[in-house]
This record gives sequence, structure tokens and C-alpha cells, in this order.
Amino acid sequence: MPREFSSLELRMREWVSFDKRLFFIVLCVIAFLLLYVQQAFIIGEIAAFQFLEGPEALIFQIISGFKFLAIPIVYGIKFTVVGFILWVGCFLWGYRVEYDKCWQIAMIAEVVFFLPTILKIFWFMFISTDPNYFEYQAFYPFSLMNFYDYAEVSKGKIYPNQLVNMFEFAYWVVLIYGVDFAARKKKSVAIAIVLTTYIPLFLFWIWFNIGISE
Repeated sequence: MPREFSSLELRMREWVSFDKRLFFIVLCVIAFLLLYVQQAFIIGEIAAFQFLEGPEALIFQIISGFKFLAIPIVYGIKFTVVGFILWVGCFLWGYRVEYDKCWQIAMIAEVVFFLPTILKIFWFMFISTDPNYFEYQAFYPFSLMNFYDYAEVSKGKIYPNQLVNMFEFAYWVVLIYGVDFAARKKKSVAIAIVLTTYIPLFLFWIWFNIGISE
């Protein structure tokens, strides 16, 4: 039998009782605004892009436009995949959790990744105010990239090093609490679900990206 909700969990249940479609739209709007700030006030101010004209400027605008259009598509795919992984994990560990709840857990956990984007905007707008495009691309707050000289890291190794970061670990914690909240059984099993499903696939994704960059 599922355990009873604690007082804190009852309050959390009220907080997460929202329209999933509306929350998804809000996520996309926030991501859109953060991307716009980066494009307009950081990338647009990098010298290499300030003097683009003709076909080069058009290509730059098209690529920028695709990034905006891709936001809901990327989110939809990510939440679907992560939700499915959690749902399968719950099933394998004997937890009956509805798929839409797993999808919702993945969606709520995504809020964690707004923090590094905000920090990156703050960094390049107020601290490192004259970056080149490579420095901008390579920077990721509190990641393995902070331990390397960007100039010495090959372009193919940047993304794998960015993937290992403090916010990814925080994302795992949110997934664990989300599964525990949805299943209402033992937290140790919720930890095991994330450890045996999402994290191995995350590590495989890192290994895959390192392999294709060599």
C-alpha cells in the first residue's frame, strides 16, 4: 500500500497541481526569453557577428530562428524520453506510476537547467563582457569545462565536459524526489530507480559523444 503523504508532501501536491500544458508553455516562454537575451545581448555583441552582411547575415538569422522554433520540439522529445525511462524503471521495480506523472516529473525537473543559463547570461553580460564565440560556447557554470583551458580542449570534447556539472546532479535529485512523491513508498527504491535507469543512459550518452568526437 502507498504510504500516507507527509504534511510537506501535501503542500507540494498543491503546488504541482497545475495544468501541464500551461506549465509546458511557461517553460517554453522562459526558454525563449533566455535564448533571446543571449542572442541579442551576448552573441550579437561578439565582434565576429557584428559586421555580418548579405548571405552570411541571412544564414545567421535563419539559424537563430531555428533555435527558437526548436525549443518546444526539443522539450517535448526530452520529457517524453525521460518520462518513459522513469516509467519503465518504476515498472521494473514494482511501482505502479502512471506515465503522465513521469512525464510531469521530467518537465518539473527541467527547471533546474534554467539556473546555469541565467548564470551564463550574468557572466557574459557583467563579468566577461568581451568574449569570443568559442569562449561563449565552451563556458558552462560549475561543469568539468571549468577545470580546463578552453583553448586546449577540442571542439568535440566540449559538450561531454559540459554534461558533467553540478546542475545535472541536482536534476537527478529532483527526479528521485519526483518518483518518491509519485510512488509514495520507499525513498531508497526511488533512488534505485533513477540510479539504474536514467543515470546509466546519461553515462552512455557521455560515452557516445566522446566516441564520435574522436
